[in-house]
Amino acid sequence: MNNINTKISLFILISVLITACDVVKKVPNKKHLLIKNEILVNGKKNSEDVIISQLVQQPNTSLLGYKLRLNMYNLAINNPDSIFKAKYIANPEKYKRQAKWLSKKQVDRLGQSFWYSGWHSFLKRTGEPPVIIDTLKTKRSIKRLKAYYFNHGYFDTETKFKATYLEKKRGEISYTVTTGKPTFLDTISYDIETPALDSLYTFSKSKSFIKQGQQYKLDDFNNERSRITSNFRNHGVYYFQQQSISYVIDTTSKKAPVKLIITNQATKFGDSVKSKPYKIYKMGAVNIFTTDLDNKNHEKIADSTIYKNFNLYSTNKLRYRSKAITDAIFIQKDSLYSDDNRTLTLRSLSNLKVFNYPSIQFVEDTITQTLKTNIYLTSKPKYNLKPSLDVTHSNIQDIGISGVTSLSIRNIFRGAEILELGLRGNIGSSKGSSSPENKFFDILEIGADMRLSFPRLILPFKTERIIPKSMFPSSLISAGFAKQKNIGLDKESFTAAINYNWIPKKNVSAKFDLVNLQYIKNININNYFNVYGSSYNKLNNLARIYGVINSENNLGIADGSADAFINNTLNNAYPLLTVSNPDYKTIKSIKERKDRLTENNLIFAGNFSYSKDSKTDFFDKEFYSFRGKIEAAGNILSLVANLSKQPRNSDGTRSIFGLEYSQYAKAEFDFVKNWDLTNGKTVAVRSFFGIAIPYGNSKSIPFSRSYFAGGSNDNRAWQSYGLGPGSSLESYDFNEANMKIAFNAEFRYKIFGNLNGAFFADCGNIWNVFDNEQDEAKVFSGISSLKNLALGTGLGLRYDFKFFLARLDFGFKTYNPAKDENEKWFKELNLSKAVPNIGINYPF
Repeated sequence: MNNINTKISLFILISVLITACDVVKKVPNKKHLLIKNEILVNGKKNSEDVIISQLVQQPNTSLLGYKLRLNMYNLAINNPDSIFKAKYIANPEKYKRQAKWLSKKQVDRLGQSFWYSGWHSFLKRTGEPPVIIDTLKTKRSIKRLKAYYFNHGYFDTETKFKATYLEKKRGEISYTVTTGKPTFLDTISYDIETPALDSLYTFSKSKSFIKQGQQYKLDDFNNERSRITSNFRNHGVYYFQQQSISYVIDTTSKKAPVKLIITNQATKFGDSVKSKPYKIYKMGAVNIFTTDLDNKNHEKIADSTIYKNFNLYSTNKLRYRSKAITDAIFIQKDSLYSDDNRTLTLRSLSNLKVFNYPSIQFVEDTITQTLKTNIYLTSKPKYNLKPSLDVTHSNIQDIGISGVTSLSIRNIFRGAEILELGLRGNIGSSKGSSSPENKFFDILEIGADMRLSFPRLILPFKTERIIPKSMFPSSLISAGFAKQKNIGLDKESFTAAINYNWIPKKNVSAKFDLVNLQYIKNININNYFNVYGSSYNKLNNLARIYGVINSENNLGIADGSADAFINNTLNNAYPLLTVSNPDYKTIKSIKERKDRLTENNLIFAGNFSYSKDSKTDFFDKEFYSFRGKIEAAGNILSLVANLSKQPRNSDGTRSIFGLEYSQYAKAEFDFVKNWDLTNGKTVAVRSFFGIAIPYGNSKSIPFSRSYFAGGSNDNRAWQSYGLGPGSSLESYDFNEANMKIAFNAEFRYKIFGNLNGAFFADCGNIWNVFDNEQDEAKVFSGISSLKNLALGTGLGLRYDFKFFLARLDFGFKTYNPAKDENEKWFKELNLSKAVPNIGINYPF
């Protein structure tokens, strides 16, 4: 009853707040709040974002029809100082009483406090003032509409508006646009004063954005200006300026002839401006100056050398091999000047990560008519030590204290290589400690890492024809060791990798792992049932049901009685637990899962990754991204085992150096698309598919290579590892499988200031496929298994700190495939069953 009264009271309170807000509260008399714009183009309503954006005045923003920011602004008091003065200054007795508790100075300063002034300043700053119909701004809007259509070839466009003033100080504006017929381009001629430029233009005019017969668009002419400028400046015309390009267009005709004019170079001599033909420049000497941070005097040369038409100078002994630097330079002697080569050189030198802000200067040699290039490189310190200490919290640790120390040694072999050595350690307290000693700090992890990077591909054969240096190739050799103690199964792990990275073209990256080695050894296997509590609880309950232990006792973990119960069951020691008994199958499943999660893994894999995105900059809100990866493991080790005639184990597998190796093939694809709906509204969707198929020496996928579902970046209505596989009812601590399908959609909108909101829907699940899993509920058996795609919906808040975004989402299980048929849909849509998720940045 109390719960019902609370809901009723809350509903009444919200209703009062909403209805009490008067949106025209701060609209002056004889003025009108703009509540609607309507645009009619040639008699038809047009609501395209690009057309609406031409209007100078837009109605106040709303959230689901409620003008939140306007109402916040209306709540603010214009002159909070007057309230303070009326309360204290105009009431001497009250002022005197207040001054007994506070000093007079403090009382006088109350007028600037948050409650009197700051709160109202916040409401004004965060809110939105009423948009009042302004005729001058409306006239500016029709001029912008006319200019927009003019720029798209409608030279006879007529625009007008009509303001309709309604009661209660509200109003609407209707815009009418009559475009007339568009103008198309007729013959295209050109007049280029510099003969050398005439030849360059003729050679590339087939790529022109302006073609006979197409509709006039100003953007095409602007793009053609940029194309011509880029073409000239990449073919030696160092001094070319876009201002030299102009067009003559007859806008009075529906078939307009176009004339392209490119004038000579304008040069200022005193107060007069003279023109001269543009010159095409070749590159002269290329000089490279290296110096240390503490010595920026480039004129003091202590060491020099010449390498393949490059002159290298140093203010101290030259510490770099000549080839290491010149391979990063795209400016070549006797080549034509190129803006692209300059940009590539700056980017390539920065990618070496051994220099601070490289700079390039070009100096004209009037005698040889060439451009001398001076490249200035300031070395970063050879050694860099970075210690760090963090306090962390996660779904595993209640509290953790981690420390990392890394030492970077630059240019270690004089070829701009970087060696990074790292030590890391962590102590923490886990949630629901699995340590038998029940210590507070029951987590201990130490590790060491080594990374050696090269600004080139380290291979025994040349790759320049396949992967040229313009793709910025690099190599990385890495190795690491980590040891966990007093957490889980006390793992030891060793990793090693040799990978190559390159950028085939803009916004595209490729990575090839020639070697990706991972060895995981479980030290404390006897602690398994302390860690995987759900498996133990199921086992313990079954032992009570079948009388192995009484209801007051529990299976022992340390003494091995839990394992003994499993082994006795599988050896048919209990008459009631026969092979046909479903509980027998449950115990067998627990055994198989334990064996899998406690086995040592040796993974020797190779993989290739490809990613592409259309982002133009960090703040781009409309883009797509694609990531694909294929991986194969165990094939080389299988070949070695066959050639060395390694004997087979009892289960048919083979081992190398006494270690059973994993063999599988894996592929995954991830696609994300964002649409910008303007006014702070964005729609984002994501689709993911991944599958890992064991074969040869494996019947299942290693835990570290399997898939899980749920969590803040997946299906937010389930916790991490909490969803699936399939429609299985079993809930282990870590549910995983070897195939995953996921779909996500999110509508993001601006609330006020840096606070944003979102509505989302997450759909997906994991399944077992082509492995040793026998439970039909967990296995993907075809199209019919898609009915077990789980659906979670919810809402969230995001606060943008500019350098990162903090996120809070609440997910609700909308369709739960693990429930009974009549319980799957909409049975968990209440606040008590909401799953909170805290994350950094967007989930996809």
